[in-house]
Amino acid sequence: MRVIRDIPTLRALPVASPRVLVPTMGALHEGHLQLVDLARRHAGPDGEVVATVFVNPTQFAPHEDFDRYPRPFEADMALLESRGCDAVFAPGREAMYAPDASVKIIETAIGAGLEGASRPQFFSGVCTVVAKLFNLVRPDIAIFGEKDYQQLAVIRRLVRDLDFPIEIVAAPTVREPDGLAMSSRNAYLSPEERRQSVVISAALSEARLSMEQGCIGVATLLDRVRERIASGPLARIDYVAGVHPDTLEPVDTVGLDGLLIAVAVWFGKTRLIDNVCWRRR
Repeated sequence: MRVIRDIPTLRALPVASPRVLVPTMGALHEGHLQLVDLARRHAGPDGEVVATVFVNPTQFAPHEDFDRYPRPFEADMALLESRGCDAVFAPGREAMYAPDASVKIIETAIGAGLEGASRPQFFSGVCTVVAKLFNLVRPDIAIFGEKDYQQLAVIRRLVRDLDFPIEIVAAPTVREPDGLAMSSRNAYLSPEERRQSVVISAALSEARLSMEQGCIGVATLLDRVRERIASGPLARIDYVAGVHPDTLEPVDTVGLDGLLIAVAVWFGKTRLIDNVCWRRR
């Protein structure tokens, strides 16, 4: 596995087809590694898997956890190699952003609510860095996880509107045995916060069951999700929202296209996100 730190070396890398990209910020866990596994399947025996490891500063607000975000670089490289990754692009900040960089990409619809409302800088930072990675790596396919459902939707819109010739493939959320969605930020949780954090996945599982059974309004459904999450004394809800799974616009009823319930919850200083998407068959 090649580890590439600078843009000229990356651009000189011979291109195999298909080239499949797995963008990450490092601090890898099994959820990331299953993205690599999916990329390996899409690449096949003749293609290649390129992962990126870059903690992108432009998607963090000044009060957020950029400085303390974990960076176990050597461990990450060993994990990526063990899952069949062919190359890793791991640039420093100076390689990705000029000191006087003044151009950024702003998505104005799908990213406006949910995470966009709570973290106004987030999707501009995501769109800008992902566009740069697309231009640098030149993949045929890129893999993103459904845990970050809104991010996935924003990136699909980015590809559509800016005409990137890239197929976006979604990977299912990977969970711990007790249901908590895998996240690098789970490591921040205290033992008691970690124990209580399962109320998030429990609330979403119960919501899915209610949607499958039908005959329940969205407002009632969201109230039940809030009540279940609030049963964890340490949980502080940022948002619980019911939106259209494609447009991410708020909805009052479960329509023909189904429903996405998205949540963000604080446990101490750690903010966790999760979702459940139910579609009518």
